[in-house]
Amino acid sequence: MTQKKFWEDPYLTQCTATVTEINGPKVKLDQTIFFAFSGGQASDEGTIGGINVIEAVKQGDKENIIDIEYTLEKEPSFKVGEKVIIKIDPDRRRKLRNLHSAAHILYYLSQDFIGKVKIIGSNIAPEKARMDFLYEKPLNELIPQLETKMNAFITQNNPVTMKNDDSKSDLRWWTCSEWKMPCGGTHVRSSGEIGPVRLKRVNIGKGKERIEIFLQ
Repeated sequence: MTQKKFWEDPYLTQCTATVTEINGPKVKLDQTIFFAFSGGQASDEGTIGGINVIEAVKQGDKENIIDIEYTLEKEPSFKVGEKVIIKIDPDRRRKLRNLHSAAHILYYLSQDFIGKVKIIGSNIAPEKARMDFLYEKPLNELIPQLETKMNAFITQNNPVTMKNDDSKSDLRWWTCSEWKMPCGGTHVRSSGEIGPVRLKRVNIGKGKERIEIFLQ
């Protein structure tokens, strides 16, 4: 199982790892800071052994054993058992970390305005995050109020904690204020790190709404 150092410290942008498997341009490591797409959060970008990573994929969940396989831009010259340096784009990680926590905060604060809704999609990218849900009325008039409340909550610098699940090794619990949500992504340590956000309503079809989050 790949040790996920991005869980231990989501602020790390470089580490050393031992190569455990190579199959052409595909490699596996004993540990990593390089997040692979999961739970709607985009993968990190960076290098392994100085070679660009073009894809990062989680593999398997039998008996909670999860590996991450990386596809490199070319076949590596390093061998199994050798140590390599992993580097990720720090600005991309910061944006993903901030937007993922912002998306969770939006989910809970939105319930004060529209009640608990059925989520039908979400995505965390460096440019923006989004939450898609079932709702019959356009949210245009509510967006300014929700944005004001969200920014007020963020500036309170509420602590954010991540804890391992007791039964599933690839699951963690995100907690902030009185809220708790299962999540395996990367997050801030406190809401104040997110900074001010801007919200935008998008119509994605009858009976469906989307709220997008942008960092300022």
